[in-house]
Amino acid sequence: MNARVPGPLAQHGSLVRRLFLLALGWGVVLLAVGAVSLTAVFRQTVLTDLDGRQANIAEFLLVSLEVNGDGDILLTRDLLDPRFGQVFSGRYWQVTDADAPPSAEPVIRSRSLWDETIVIPRAVRSAAIAATGQPVAGDSVGPDGEPLRLSVRAVVLPGLEDPVLILAAEDRRPSDRRVWTFGLVAGGLMGVFAILLAAGVVIQVRVGLSPVLKMRRAVARVRDGEAERVEGRYPVELLPLASELNALLDHSREVVERARTHVGNLAHALKTPITVLSNEARQDDSRLGELVRRQTDTMSAQVEHHLRRARAAANAQAIGARTPVGDVLDDLGRTLRKIYGRRQIALDWTVEGRPVFRGERQDLEDLVGNLVDNACKWARTVVTVHADELSDGQIAIVVEDDGPGLPPEERARALERGVRLDEQAPGTGFGLSIVSELARAYGGTIELGEGDKGGLRARLFLPGALRSGETRH
Repeated sequence: MNARVPGPLAQHGSLVRRLFLLALGWGVVLLAVGAVSLTAVFRQTVLTDLDGRQANIAEFLLVSLEVNGDGDILLTRDLLDPRFGQVFSGRYWQVTDADAPPSAEPVIRSRSLWDETIVIPRAVRSAAIAATGQPVAGDSVGPDGEPLRLSVRAVVLPGLEDPVLILAAEDRRPSDRRVWTFGLVAGGLMGVFAILLAAGVVIQVRVGLSPVLKMRRAVARVRDGEAERVEGRYPVELLPLASELNALLDHSREVVERARTHVGNLAHALKTPITVLSNEARQDDSRLGELVRRQTDTMSAQVEHHLRRARAAANAQAIGARTPVGDVLDDLGRTLRKIYGRRQIALDWTVEGRPVFRGERQDLEDLVGNLVDNACKWARTVVTVHADELSDGQIAIVVEDDGPGLPPEERARALERGVRLDEQAPGTGFGLSIVSELARAYGGTIELGEGDKGGLRARLFLPGALRSGETRH
């Protein structure tokens, strides 16, 4: 059964944006539904009030209508609203025979109708006749083309055998404008509420996620060597995560310490017999002694190389190691300047800013020391070292000399383990390969090229760490 290889981490949206959009979206939907519901309720209230007013007018007409001896219907009392006497004022009433066609002339009507007739919809007419004596509401069109709200009641007046339809109507445009105005005001208020809700959601999400951001900063401090454990006060939901992180950190330190112990034990176990063989071989001038000396020297170099590589791999996995680059360059520069001063080699180094290497000091000394030592061996008069902190968080260390340099086809071979391009030069051929493998162990790279002075230029890129007092955003 094949083990599943975990995929790389990839960004998938934002938790803050997701919470914000969910809360705001749900809130906006509720506010919109609330605005529509309130407008619908208000509209129904306005219509109910309008229907009640028309029903009262129809009731007044019912008690004010009389039938004379000739069978004519007369209005014995005028309505108090003067608009019933103004032509096309928007308030009307009429009385029609229930059996007459919808467009038939009314028996009697208000002066405001002049000589027009309000057509009662068939459904309203049928409902009124079926519920004789009860008001039935409906809609129609007025004499001036305006929309009307109707209240129709079918009654049998004393002195008549057939029922009549008493209709009271009013222009509904003022009521519709009230509803529209209410809807606009409700929508505006809900819009203001939505803005306030958005601000509240942002604050809520920020405050709610602040412990998570605090834990992220705590983990970053551990990674950058400013703290050894995740510390602080956290909500009950995050305490188990903090405990698991601390347990993972403890386990990581334990694994690294165990690896260092094994590396040290292996070094002592191998170096002692190799030293014995080497010492014995130096006392033997025969061919066999010379062969043993060469092989023991090679074995010592191989053991040193692999032990250094194992230690670097363990250090690279350690969390919290930080080394100021400037301090290491100062120490190495003073030492190598004394060593190669006899050959009149000028060694100059500059550090721009305050770059910090995220790793062990001894490994940085090996990395830079091998590069500078190699440059001093091949330089004619000058070696320069420049360290800088890049914008992406990495640090760049550039070592350049004025020596013969390397052709492009040999630069890749120079980084291979044990390769010596010039057998006359001192060394074992492990210098640049150690730099390359150490850099890869830390996730860095090394590039070889031609320098401005004609010699070899080595550019080393390593992971940087935050300086003390800085915070990671």
